Amino acid sequence: MFLYVMNLAFVGNAFAVGQDREDGLPGMPYRTPTDKEFRVCADPENLPYSNQKGEGFENKIAEVLAKDLGKELTYEFWLDRQGYLRNTINAQRCDVIIGMGSDVDTLRTSKPYYRSGYVFVYRKSSNYNIKDWNSEDLRKGIIGIVGESPPTIPLRDYDLMANARPYRLQRDLNLPPGHMIDDLVAGKIDVAIIWGPLGGYYAKKAKEPLVVVPLPAFKSERNSFDTQKGQAEFNISLAVRKKDKDRMEMVQGALDRNQSKILKILDDYGIPHVPVVLGDKTGK
Repeated sequence: MFLYVMNLAFVGNAFAVGQDREDGLPGMPYRTPTDKEFRVCADPENLPYSNQKGEGFENKIAEVLAKDLGKELTYEFWLDRQGYLRNTINAQRCDVIIGMGSDVDTLRTSKPYYRSGYVFVYRKSSNYNIKDWNSEDLRKGIIGIVGESPPTIPLRDYDLMANARPYRLQRDLNLPPGHMIDDLVAGKIDVAIIWGPLGGYYAKKAKEPLVVVPLPAFKSERNSFDTQKGQAEFNISLAVRKKDKDRMEMVQGALDRNQSKILKILDDYGIPHVPVVLGDKTGK
């Protein structure tokens, strides 16, 4: 659920607040949830998160949870775009979202089960040595960055915007999810600043050796609001409808029982993760 995680860094969480209603779209046929299935909302073509073949790490987490609960795993696939919540979980076409920012207030979220952040990715052959925003090698080449994403704040503060090549926040569906890493391998950019699960997964699959370095915590010299907007790490939770308290209690138990399996899945997919920070809220 990359799009929603990134939007957490923006005040108002534009795609998740104010546009998604508890009853879904008017006139949309409802499905009646049953106790026999574990029905997940997922993107049909958005690796490393999910696809229709069940190849994403969120697919694998869903399999672990469904098995633990003794339920049949089924899906409602919908492109992760504006209106995603309205047309899936809020329309009762599915009941669970595997990856969601922990403080999305339009849904009931679980305790965070992992935490990830943005990363620098660069070619090993470049001999760059990038550890933080002060690294001189950041000034030597073209930096790929998603426009309006949190790392644009420190990029601006460290006077690196002249080096930047922007990429769209809402990805072009004609391009693969990892196209920024493809551009890095092809030499079209020299450094990618990208959300960790994307960077880690596609760096692991790349034909050329790549270096992945977590972005350091950022503190703006301008004001505290910029520090908040430039946050590098976020807690990730599972989500259900706001009213589904009993369902959340059931699923939380499965998450707690399978935490080690979930972390192994993340490691298998090259997803960078750090210890959860309990109580962390975007914008605090």
